[in-house]
Amino acid sequence: MNADNSSEFPLHLDRYHLPKPEWTFPNAKINLYAQDSESDFPPTREAPEGSPNILLVLLDDVGFGWPSVNGGLVRMPTAERLHQRGLFYNQFHTTALCSPTRAALLTGRNHHSVATGVIQEMATGYPGYCGIIPKSCATMGELLKQAGYTCGWWGKNHNVPDNQTSPAGPFDNWPTNQGFDYFYGFISGETDQFYPSLIRNTTPIEPPARPEDGYHLTRDLADDAIGWIRQQKAIAPDRPFFGYFSTGAAHAPHQPPLDWRGRNAGRFDMGWDEYRTTVHQNQLEMGIIPAGTALTERPEQIPSWDSQPAEHQALFTRQAENFADFLEHTDYEIGRVVDAIEAIGELDNTIVIYILGDNGSSGEGSLIGTPNELMSLNGQQPTIEQSLSFMDRWGLPGTSPHYAVGWAHAGDTPFQWTKQVASHFGGTRNSMVVSWPDRISDQGAVRSQFHHVIDVLPTLLEVVGIREPVQVNGHIQRPIEGVSMAYSFADGDQSSAHDKQYFEMMGNRAMYHDGWIACCRHGRLPWETAGSWSYDDDTWELYNIADDYSESVDLAERHPEKLAELKDMFLAEAAKYNVLPIDDRFAERLDTTLRPSFFTGRKEVTFYPGMIRLPEGSAPKMIGVPHTITVPVTIPEGGADGVLAALGGDGAGFALFLWEGRVRYHYNYFGLERYDAVADEPLSPVEHTVVVHFAPDSPQPGCPATVTVSVDGTQVAQTRIEKQVPQRCGTECFDVGMDCVSPVCDDYADKAPFPFTGTFESVTFTFGDHDEPSGMDRLELATKMD
Repeated sequence: MNADNSSEFPLHLDRYHLPKPEWTFPNAKINLYAQDSESDFPPTREAPEGSPNILLVLLDDVGFGWPSVNGGLVRMPTAERLHQRGLFYNQFHTTALCSPTRAALLTGRNHHSVATGVIQEMATGYPGYCGIIPKSCATMGELLKQAGYTCGWWGKNHNVPDNQTSPAGPFDNWPTNQGFDYFYGFISGETDQFYPSLIRNTTPIEPPARPEDGYHLTRDLADDAIGWIRQQKAIAPDRPFFGYFSTGAAHAPHQPPLDWRGRNAGRFDMGWDEYRTTVHQNQLEMGIIPAGTALTERPEQIPSWDSQPAEHQALFTRQAENFADFLEHTDYEIGRVVDAIEAIGELDNTIVIYILGDNGSSGEGSLIGTPNELMSLNGQQPTIEQSLSFMDRWGLPGTSPHYAVGWAHAGDTPFQWTKQVASHFGGTRNSMVVSWPDRISDQGAVRSQFHHVIDVLPTLLEVVGIREPVQVNGHIQRPIEGVSMAYSFADGDQSSAHDKQYFEMMGNRAMYHDGWIACCRHGRLPWETAGSWSYDDDTWELYNIADDYSESVDLAERHPEKLAELKDMFLAEAAKYNVLPIDDRFAERLDTTLRPSFFTGRKEVTFYPGMIRLPEGSAPKMIGVPHTITVPVTIPEGGADGVLAALGGDGAGFALFLWEGRVRYHYNYFGLERYDAVADEPLSPVEHTVVVHFAPDSPQPGCPATVTVSVDGTQVAQTRIEKQVPQRCGTECFDVGMDCVSPVCDDYADKAPFPFTGTFESVTFTFGDHDEPSGMDRLELATKMD
């Protein structure tokens, strides 16, 4: 980053060690009595005079070809408006996956440098992959706070280690311990837009309303952000704010608010191939992409639109309409935040950085789309018949939908491939709009310098006038690896200050240097979420993007010496930035036992009523392992109902509860198949001991299992679960005494969170081994006993 005073943004805070030394009252005169003394009160921390407010907006899973400001067909007037008051960057890059992009954005370092080579739920015990952002890499929140800013964060945080998300913490890597004064959002890769797993600072909370009352997460985030900004400026009008508005949209589940559904009906009937052609032409006419830029070919692995039966096309059209409703609403809510800043007279001196996607469009919805994208994350896909059965409910509460890969590819027009594919710009090139009317005069212009998400932090430090510190809170700092983009605010012709950048994600890799990029897409396709492939089969490509903006002409055979040079450079960068060892696994790394846990080695765990919202990543592993649930209960006169224990929600999970007074165990396999073990008789009004034995047939993820329910030592119900969730139920939680967030079982949806109306002291889980009798063996034994 820039380290001298040659910038048009002079350094105001020339301090290498943060925080400032403790105040020593240098001007105080202390005598025996106050009337003979002079005070010297510690000054309040003030930002440099004229420091701009900062609004940093980051969308999720939005490819280059969707937003209207990019020539796409999803109407996003807020992004267009900000471009007209600022600049559009058409060669801005991300890492191809969410947690890594967000860690790089926050710290100004490459994602492997800050231990985030993949998402938190896939962390492994290597320096570039453990998921714990080092304290030697202070976040922009920490640096701006130390410079006198007040800092708030709304929406998605996907950078808390997966095994540190429980109420037991530790909280070192939560926003409020990374420089942010306030956080309101969720700690995970995604959450339900109608039933979000909400956190305020470090405390889980219930959403303020239900979907039938008009509740929607993005709307709630905007309301909260607007209230916070107004409050800060009312109390301390001269103190600048830093607001990080990081939506869960447009990541799956694609769920627009109920009152926004249907606004795009009929607008995507042309299909994904014609969509690409139309958007490519728009981009050329708008000057968003250079004249002569070619439209890349659709990969052979993605089917053509015309090859699809009419019934399937109707479903795929609905998927795109639903996604567009979702994304248009997101831009609208961001517009409300921008309007609120304008209403208090602060917009001209607010630098708004609007990053339209943390990676390319997501191809994780399979070739046909899915009504429950949690299946994909577990390495499974629905059938087309299963998806078609959800067509009329697509995007409603109780669904967790994702569009087909054809739309993901179209959403990355004009580039090749999608999210996860860090080798190609379909995974890594996202547009960015920067608006700052007080300092940017070339409004409405396009900037084509090559930049990366690690460049945002050094840019903010330069425009505020903060020198890069060498020590923060006692931790020696690693050098910031990004470079400032501030030079481009005034000069669109200056060559890029960012001339070298590696890319890597799950084996997909690339090396950019001075207008050339070498790239290698590794074997696994983005919608294939399980398995590994041989690196010996990889083929490298070479593009001169100075002349070929979209990577359309492979020059590897024509320039083997340039390809060899860039491949060698990639290996050097990989060693430098903790990229090694390269790992192409996906769903296999979701297993919570791969990471340290407070529950490791414990064969028995007891939970108590009121212990709710324990995230699955920080809970004991309950999916796919043999276990016994024991609950002593007391039933009052008149009977009892309600949840005793539940994991997950409407996407997937299990619940043990009393229904019409009878013990019931319900297993939800991604909303597609449901299994019940229900007692014939209600529990009498005395004390009972309810026991559930869960017995998988084998250690194989997703194998069948048998569930046996007993009361006071007598079997009362049993069911055979033919399909288990292989790895995880999603982003919801484990609850005792109720079922928070969304309901595992639809029957009690209108009674949610359906608290237990009797009394009980504890729920005990006893975990067994797979060498015990299998589920089928248990079923045969139970039959013989009967």
